[in-house]
Amino acid sequence: MEVEDGGVVKVWNYIDNKLVEPTTGEYMDVVCPSTNGVIGQVGISASEDVEMAVASAKKAFESWSQLTIKARATVLLKFHALVRDNAMDLAECIVKENGKNITEALADVAKGNETVEYACSMPLVAAGRTLQVSSNVECMDVRKPLGVVASIVPFNFPFMVPMWTLPIALVMGNTMILKPSEKVPLTMYKVTSLLQQAGVPPGVVNLLQGTKEVVNSIIDHPDITAVTFVGSSPVAKIVKERCNGLNKRCTALGGAKNHLVALEDCSVDMAANDIVVSFAGCAGQRCMAASVLLTIRENPTLIDKIVEIASKIQPGTQSKQMGPVIDIHSKSKILKYIADSESSGAKVLLDGRSWNNGENWIGPTILLHTNKDDKALHEEIFGPVLSIYSVSSWKEAVEMENANPFGNAACIYTTNGGNAQWFLSRFRASMLGVNIGIPVPREPFSFGGLYGTRSKYGDMDITGDGAMEFFSNRFKITSKWPAPILDEPTTNIAPTDHANFAGRM
Repeated sequence: MEVEDGGVVKVWNYIDNKLVEPTTGEYMDVVCPSTNGVIGQVGISASEDVEMAVASAKKAFESWSQLTIKARATVLLKFHALVRDNAMDLAECIVKENGKNITEALADVAKGNETVEYACSMPLVAAGRTLQVSSNVECMDVRKPLGVVASIVPFNFPFMVPMWTLPIALVMGNTMILKPSEKVPLTMYKVTSLLQQAGVPPGVVNLLQGTKEVVNSIIDHPDITAVTFVGSSPVAKIVKERCNGLNKRCTALGGAKNHLVALEDCSVDMAANDIVVSFAGCAGQRCMAASVLLTIRENPTLIDKIVEIASKIQPGTQSKQMGPVIDIHSKSKILKYIADSESSGAKVLLDGRSWNNGENWIGPTILLHTNKDDKALHEEIFGPVLSIYSVSSWKEAVEMENANPFGNAACIYTTNGGNAQWFLSRFRASMLGVNIGIPVPREPFSFGGLYGTRSKYGDMDITGDGAMEFFSNRFKITSKWPAPILDEPTTNIAPTDHANFAGRM
């Protein structure tokens, strides 16, 4: 990364622990969402850059994979400490290039570092199993790394999402090609210096900047054995199908349309606060954000409380404020959903369009729908918009949740455990919450939507024990050894004849 005379940062690739200018010599602007000012220029890589990165990673794999898992975890333990010590610096970079408020940015770093901490524990959790299965026959399994692996990550969590895969892949013995979002390349560049300080050898982690061409080259490269992707559903499907065509392991996570169901017995204050955090936190730019609230019949007390809390949120990047969406294209998409809903009869209870300043700011927006076919009730908006719809029964609430093409998250708000279990057993999403509108599982539990929906394409989950499984192969070994022939029989030794037995040892 070089700084030009105007103070604009040029972000290069990071290959073999060195900064390497992309072979194309081409760049695109990195824009601060809060101001629309240019804060950097990120390189556009091509297939030639992928070849260099893979060659470096392939060479590094030979020695990195031969280290013990404890030795690799020790390096990541040093990295964990460095991330903790540099958390504010990383968070300020996230605020600048992503637009989160500072508290959310610090949480981005902290949650990512939790996965690093989990990876440091893997010498304990990744141990294989051994079992005597028959007379003189023993079965065991051992895990071995795949080789060179790749992760393609989105803009919405510049640190946390890369950490969903990178530390686990490394401790399992793989080497990594990481492709950050071209919208937020600065955070992971800073991370590379921390990886160096921690003692990660050259070639073990390589960063490639760019757009579609470099992504396709990463997927197609014959020496990259596995690919993870997090992003939109249409692209996730393409990535998965492209990997499958090459018989390559893939986990590709897509979008979401998460449903919250509020029963009449819910704790209004707790539910309202949690719902606002879920739909408006990080400007709604997370796949676990609430997007649809279903109330059983009308619940004006709860709805009024949600509107009251959300209306107090102010624009900005300080704690308790809400930052902008990532760019003008995202904002335009959000505005269209609001306008379409309003034109079809939805009531705008809280109008975030009042924040409109010609840039990327849009405030929390709450829509009360009367038309079940409104697009905002069914399509991913990826912004701070909550759609509310009243259903007549529990059955109708479950039918609406089950009918959506995504399968990421769902939540039930109630003070009755039996009520909660009724919904948990019927929800279709794979990450479920009880009075928690952002039900993100933490390690050792894995993150991932329901397979076969638009939320998840591919093989396994992306964090925790799912990632440990993804980034390793199990080798099963069955052994039989002849029984030893003893020089003298020992059958006459009495169990209590300790002195005699000790003399024979």
